[in-house]
Amino acid sequence: MDSGLGERLFNFALESLKFLGTFSQLPEAKIIRYQFAKSATSAGANYEEAQAASSRADFANKIKISLREMRESNYWLRICIRSNFGDKELCDKLLKESFELKNILGAISSKIK
Repeated sequence: MDSGLGERLFNFALESLKFLGTFSQLPEAKIIRYQFAKSATSAGANYEEAQAASSRADFANKIKISLREMRESNYWLRICIRSNFGDKELCDKLLKESFELKNILGAISSKIK
């Protein structure tokens, strides 16, 4: 099993799903829960697809998608903080990790060009 970036993305997805379990049942929380769940899990899934890319261009595209999804996850986490949705301590931890993952994916994407 990947002990590097792939594992971090996988753990980010799992911790994000746990975080979403701490949300209230307000209608606006439901919208954010859905959007964040998609982006948080998609970042790792696209990174996994990049590992089996059929070409350099395919690899670059999957990494860029993973980066976009992590940027979106970061956005939703900032919304959660400002809106007081979910467990604050876990949200802060996920926000920090999303910044780091975003920077790593951005560096990979830049080096591919």
